[in-house]
Amino acid sequence: MQQIPLGSQGLVTSAMGLGCMGMSAFYGGATESGSVETIRRALDLGITLFDTAEAYGPFENERLVGRALGADRDRVVVASKFATDFTDDGRPIGLDGSPEHARRAIDRSLRHLGTDHVDLWYLHRADPNVPIEDTIGAMSDAVTAGKARYIGVSETSAATLRRAHATFPITAIQSEYSLFERDAAHNGVLDTASGLGIGFVPFSPLGRGFLSGAVTRKDDLPEGDARRNLPRFSDEAIDANLRVVDALKVIADEKGVTTAQLALAWLIQAGTVPIPGTTKASRVEENVAAADIVLSTSELGRIEAAAPHGVAVGTRNTEVGMARDRD
Repeated sequence: MQQIPLGSQGLVTSAMGLGCMGMSAFYGGATESGSVETIRRALDLGITLFDTAEAYGPFENERLVGRALGADRDRVVVASKFATDFTDDGRPIGLDGSPEHARRAIDRSLRHLGTDHVDLWYLHRADPNVPIEDTIGAMSDAVTAGKARYIGVSETSAATLRRAHATFPITAIQSEYSLFERDAAHNGVLDTASGLGIGFVPFSPLGRGFLSGAVTRKDDLPEGDARRNLPRFSDEAIDANLRVVDALKVIADEKGVTTAQLALAWLIQAGTVPIPGTTKASRVEENVAAADIVLSTSELGRIEAAAPHGVAVGTRNTEVGMARDRD
């Protein structure tokens, strides 16, 4: 897979990464052996960006990624995140952007990953009770100490992104972005990132499963899957959202690709580095092929007509989750 700059600070990654969250948290149904196989297959296919966070599990996903990468760790980019503080046994304490927590969190992530540095270290969510300058300043200390190579932020506003970048150069911002979720293109975040030379990393680039064809009804989701509680996955919303998927499938079929590949190609061609998550090696193979797809101006227009901004029915998160994602 093509290796490209992510942002303008010197970090180079594959044009697509692998989101590892679902291997340990929120979606259910993953096995250790299947997850390791998926990570190893991604390595074989040239993926070099692996995304995790200490909140996934918590801690278990970082441990899994560290074990799966093994001796190949130093030839890839490991991205992790911190925000919520936890007790040592994984009980959440609360959002904490204090410098003291940042210093504890980086050491804990290094221990769980089994490495001496994180390549890209994100602030998972900004703490409204701590000035972003204080948090980013502490994160920059980790760069100076060699514990992190680059830093990023996740789900911040354009204003907070500018303040963070003025404190220390931000390499990447991670936000939910897909044909189903286009807010970053309409609230100034995408333009701000581009103007500052900050890379954009979409998580949930396949609409949390809709655009991969993995979800056709709520019963497709295993018990315990957090998506069962999201407004976008109510029975009524699923029916409406699948009509959008059907329209995109017509375009994909004509091009001889899958709907997932069409959605990922759209993101890559827009200059972003998506991190689709999966627990199946076969899905990695399907997703990687999207990097070679070129969409014509006509096809891009048809995609926009089929899935314009705001087309998805139901919010992407609960009210509590949406409030947490605003800074």
